[in-house]
Amino acid sequence: MHGSHVQWAIQKERLTRHKHHPGEPGDMDASYLPHLSGLERPLDVLVECHASGGVANELASEVANEVANEVEGRDGDRALVFARGARRARIPQHLAHVVGAFHPSPFREAAVMVVGGQGSLAADGRREVASCHRIDRERIACIGQQLRGDGDRHAAGLGMFYASLTQALFPGQGNEGKVADLAPYGDPHALGLPPLGVDGMQVAIPHAWPVLLDDAERFRFGSPKASFTDCANLAAAGQRAFEEALLALARWLHGRTGLDDLCLTGGAALNGAANARLLRESPFRRVFVPPAPGAAGAALGCAIYGLLELASRSADFRWTHDYLGPAPQLADIEAALDGASDLIVEHPRGRDALCARMLDLLCSGRVVGLYQGRSEFGPRGLGHRSILADPRRERMRDWINVRVKEREWFRPFAPMVAEERASQYFDLQAPSPFMQFSVTVRSSVMPLLAAVTHVDGSARLQTVGPSDDPVLRALLAGFEVRTGVPVLLNTSLCGKQEPLVETPQEAVAAFRRLPLHGLAMPPYLVMKRHEPGLPA
Repeated sequence: MHGSHVQWAIQKERLTRHKHHPGEPGDMDASYLPHLSGLERPLDVLVECHASGGVANELASEVANEVANEVEGRDGDRALVFARGARRARIPQHLAHVVGAFHPSPFREAAVMVVGGQGSLAADGRREVASCHRIDRERIACIGQQLRGDGDRHAAGLGMFYASLTQALFPGQGNEGKVADLAPYGDPHALGLPPLGVDGMQVAIPHAWPVLLDDAERFRFGSPKASFTDCANLAAAGQRAFEEALLALARWLHGRTGLDDLCLTGGAALNGAANARLLRESPFRRVFVPPAPGAAGAALGCAIYGLLELASRSADFRWTHDYLGPAPQLADIEAALDGASDLIVEHPRGRDALCARMLDLLCSGRVVGLYQGRSEFGPRGLGHRSILADPRRERMRDWINVRVKEREWFRPFAPMVAEERASQYFDLQAPSPFMQFSVTVRSSVMPLLAAVTHVDGSARLQTVGPSDDPVLRALLAGFEVRTGVPVLLNTSLCGKQEPLVETPQEAVAAFRRLPLHGLAMPPYLVMKRHEPGLPA
């Protein structure tokens, strides 16, 4: 950050092309310095996030004792240059989450709930798996924590519960979304599993759950002995248990704070169905979920903490959009397209002409990639690294799942809609610019939105406001003029097991590899000389 301006924010996976790539010593030299500008300039403040210590009322004074003054020269481990008098600190992960969720939110005061996965190491050797706080622009108070000892045999806490559920159904990293997508196909009562135990901040997992989750052959999706029904029923039971426990935590936190506003963060905050129930059913009137609530958001929280506590500056950054990646240069776009004899490169005259050509493709049943401006910081393509399609065609969902994304058939796609038209098509309580809430599609328009309506009638919605991205606004308005529907199907511009594309070269490579029909890279529109077949 330069003052309150975020120069760029990016996840390591976008640079290494290894999805969910964790941080490691030497990342600065190996991953960041070769790709990102500005890191060669002297730093005034550096804040790192570590996994020791919980967030306590006296935390600010404890961290202040760790600050290193008068740092100068080059840091041998990270190859960073520090200005004379630079200040450094290391802060606990949950504090970084709290700061990163609240300070960029629209609230003056809020309750904050941090629900992580495996938890961060606390000072006494236990893991902090969840924490709740009261915060305003001046102070923070910890309301409660859930800690788990490393010697504990079973998982504890909401995040660890959902992580264990995910590993039972879909082993590997980052598959929690598959569980939430599968859940509506199941019966949450079929397996007779009990609810999670909630006592204040403490969430206990009844013994019946780990016993069932250990039955890998029965519930591992895709294995020979696992039926779709059993897998869907387990996903449904786990999703229901997670939602009910999250609501119980929210009610407890509201009772302790009496506040109207809630910030939800941590890796478990990407569950759109649970987030929607918080907004609908909890005592909180407003719920804010940042677009990057996981570890990436904690990194931004570190920067904001440094601005506030070490530089004694105000933090004016707000989450009005998620386009925080480095801006691609026109020269790089043109270099990626140079000599591409297998491609047809058009140069429409202006944004309106480019959007009109994109709409020609979309309205004819074609699937179009959109690569424009700075990339999304969070995990979801929100119109700068996106694949767009016609939401009215039910087979479009199946075709993109199988041919483009190469993933499970039951996975839904998100609708993108103009904010002022959203309530006509969806039952929503508030704008959803970051695709963080699943809402009900109104029954009267479900036939018009077959490709973006999940089996339970829900959709994980992205709203686009009047002051949001002008290309997206123009596409939505133009699609409505041509079809009567102000909605587009939106999914991330990437292939199977890949992070979002970052550079123009990666966008063109993905376009060649995937069966897309067009790729808009303003000011250019790219098509293939040998066009893939159209969705049936």
